[in-house]
Amino acid sequence: MIRLPERKARSETRSAIRRTPLKIDRQGQIERLASRPVDVLVVGGGVTGCYTALDAAARGLTVALVERDDFASGTSSKSSKMVHGGLRYIEQGNLPLVRRSLLERQRFRRNAPHLVQRLPFVFPVLAQDGVFDARIAKAFEGLLWTYDLAGGWRIGRLHQRLSVPEVLARAPRLRADQLKSGLLYYDSRTDDARLTLTIARTAAHFGATVLNGAVCRGLIREGGRVRGATVEVDGRDIDVRAGVVINATGVWSDTLDALSDPGHRPRIRPAKGVHIVVPWTRLPIDGTVTVPIPGRARRATCTRWGDVVVVGTTDTDYEGSLDEVLCTREEMQYLLDGANTAFDAALTPEDVVGSIAGLRPLVGGKEGATLDMSRDHRITTDAHGLVTVTGGKLTTSRHMGELVVDEALKVLGRRLRCRTERLPLLGGAGYDAEATSATGGLGAHLGGRYGTEARFVTDLFNEDPSLAEPIIEGTAHLRAEVVYAARCELARNVDDVLSRRTRMRVFARDLSVKAAPEVGRLLQRELGLSDDEVARQIDDYISGIDREKTVLMEAHS
Repeated sequence: MIRLPERKARSETRSAIRRTPLKIDRQGQIERLASRPVDVLVVGGGVTGCYTALDAAARGLTVALVERDDFASGTSSKSSKMVHGGLRYIEQGNLPLVRRSLLERQRFRRNAPHLVQRLPFVFPVLAQDGVFDARIAKAFEGLLWTYDLAGGWRIGRLHQRLSVPEVLARAPRLRADQLKSGLLYYDSRTDDARLTLTIARTAAHFGATVLNGAVCRGLIREGGRVRGATVEVDGRDIDVRAGVVINATGVWSDTLDALSDPGHRPRIRPAKGVHIVVPWTRLPIDGTVTVPIPGRARRATCTRWGDVVVVGTTDTDYEGSLDEVLCTREEMQYLLDGANTAFDAALTPEDVVGSIAGLRPLVGGKEGATLDMSRDHRITTDAHGLVTVTGGKLTTSRHMGELVVDEALKVLGRRLRCRTERLPLLGGAGYDAEATSATGGLGAHLGGRYGTEARFVTDLFNEDPSLAEPIIEGTAHLRAEVVYAARCELARNVDDVLSRRTRMRVFARDLSVKAAPEVGRLLQRELGLSDDEVARQIDDYISGIDREKTVLMEAHS
């Protein structure tokens, strides 16, 4: 059924609008965690854990969310940044997942219009090198019709056929001598780290206690049931009592499950995905161009993101440390080869200005390729009452959070209605993405990150006019954004700001190194850090970048 635009604000919309900035004081959050029991304790601050906390808080439950490192510091800041139905899942025959994903995609676009935007995807049809020839293209168009009918139409556009000139208008460096035509459809993209952070902040707005840098050291049991957890935060051990504990730790979930049940058998199969970032001037495209890689089952996507293009992704088994996942030289070359096959770009390793490497928490055994494994989620409650959510994808995180809270309510013996289907995230209510982007300038830059709450960032200019200046020459990010990150976004250190609050580490790696001292100076003023602590944070950040670049550029035999 097609809905007409609404003329009146819903109660959910009114409840998600703030007149003053949501300042989150770290010490205040720690004291709340230590001083009161909660109905729900969520362990894990990725996108699923954050939406679980928001769902529970919006239903009126008392909630605490603890994250070992930083919100979205694991898989949720290293995704393909797509909010999509997943064409590949149709190919796998998983139409229910596609339908659910497309429904949730539309909810994201409505509830977080400042963070989730529509994006065109182009499939060039090429004649040579075994890359997406005309026969495959004909079958693929049937798949696109299925996608449209399964819910893709909600985005307001149906797929189209493109002529060669139309394809080249969007991707002028495609190899025109091989180009026969193209197909176009629409999906959405997001800054995954900022989306996750905004979900966590919205949970805090509804009363949840949210803390990063809070490590779950053990579970508390009473009468054979899990009744909380011991959390270490800033050198202090806190026993958090809870009616139910939810394990939303992603690829680390087997570790927490084993604390509850020593007989637990591991079920997570990590799959590694990497992306590389190149300057847009070297690969000028509009939106996303998808190019199958010769001899490989997976397609590569090239997506414009401001002045850069993100090329990805791989999908391979992973056996190394879960705490250090980096893009290797071989993986980088694999993606460069894929891009160079389709584009007359002659990209080299020296063109790579950033990289992303993360792990998908797939559920299943070791048989078969990770590419063919289901992206469905799994929610279980063990004999001791620990609720665990695994698998899934960013696009369905709201729905996963709803189902997890439904399961937690069974443990609590309560019934409460979900409220997140139409609940805007902070900054989303009243935001008009098209109008803001049309006006351009500073408003467009801040609007695409903070939505209607951008005014709280610019209000800082009155306090200190120097905060209106860029962090460093060459970036659009302002000093005010660092101050706002410390006051309102629980940023604790230089890495939190550069890796996830601004994303400079991903999109402008070398420039972020030059920005680190200024970020440290601003954080020192806001957080009262010592000179030694600021110096350590800057050194740690630069060492992390050096390590990332070394692994990226070293060839392995």
